[in-house]
Amino acid sequence: MLGLAATGPLRIMPASPLVWINGLHMTDQRPIAVLGGGSFGTAVANLLAENGHQVRLWMRDPEQAEAIRVNRENPRYLKGIKILPAVEAVTDLQATLEACDLCFVALPSSALRSVLVPHAERLSGKLLVSLTKGIEAHTFKLMSEILEEIAPQARIGVLSGPNLAREIAEHALTATVVASEDEALCQQVQEALHGRTFRVYASADRFGVELGGALKNVYAIIAGMAVALGMGENTKSMLITRALAEMTRFAVNQGANPMTFLGLAGVGDLIVTCSSPKSRNYQVGFALGQGLSLEDAVTRLGEVAEGVNTLKVLKAKAHEAGVYMPLVAGLHAILFEGRTLEQVIALLMRGEPKTDVDFISTSGFN
Repeated sequence: MLGLAATGPLRIMPASPLVWINGLHMTDQRPIAVLGGGSFGTAVANLLAENGHQVRLWMRDPEQAEAIRVNRENPRYLKGIKILPAVEAVTDLQATLEACDLCFVALPSSALRSVLVPHAERLSGKLLVSLTKGIEAHTFKLMSEILEEIAPQARIGVLSGPNLAREIAEHALTATVVASEDEALCQQVQEALHGRTFRVYASADRFGVELGGALKNVYAIIAGMAVALGMGENTKSMLITRALAEMTRFAVNQGANPMTFLGLAGVGDLIVTCSSPKSRNYQVGFALGQGLSLEDAVTRLGEVAEGVNTLKVLKAKAHEAGVYMPLVAGLHAILFEGRTLEQVIALLMRGEPKTDVDFISTSGFN
């Protein structure tokens, strides 16, 4: 079994003796932390517990933590899902970081920096794996880049893919990608999370995987609107495939590998987020298509919809980089400039014809 040291490279450790708790076999290894008690953080905590790990699920809300301790359920985010005994809901972040070497970070993008900066020294040498699919508004930094900035001595990875939290919690067959230049970190995360219904693939393109997870949220809002307005299957397919072309074009401009977007963190995540009513960003788009204001749509959701925040910074960044992103520009016009989805699609259809796939020669011979 792989053991974690506080600093330095991963060391091979002998297998830990097993004990049994409520019918589950547990090891005496150090616990694993999940920072953030939203739907995805809670689902990942349960996955880790199912695989025999003790888990510290840290959250800021003491009442939410108490509800989990007493009722073994997170009623706000995953109502009806029983949380395993090996998941301990806690509110002391300092103690959590001191106890754990592997930390999954599931904080909202708007809160990640403010929550972790006061604990920067305690993050040194830790394995930090971001679960958050977002971009910081004023810096255009991805979550793993913020983690690197806060804790330059930590080992950083990201987890992304077509991963709806409730389906994971209900044991629907699911696959994800852990991405890092650190192969040992990828292996450690695979061993921690890989189970009978959850498969973990690895990638070295951390930037591409993380950017795919952030960008697809924008297009899920458009897809939800299209469904609410009764647009056809052809239209939805066009929107999804043009979204894939658009987000890949932007990502490659920023230095990502285009092949990453043919995998789970690209087209896989885009499909599920743009087609499932369980997707938070899809729900916001659907509410907008029903005629609700953006404020009311977000209020109805009751959770963070990262796509709204990402849209603002993405439009500005695309303009700065000179990347053609008509869907991003169109959605921005709908949410903040008073346009309708019908107007945006009409404008898209009148645009100058382009090649289908940017990275394939139209001649077919070179």
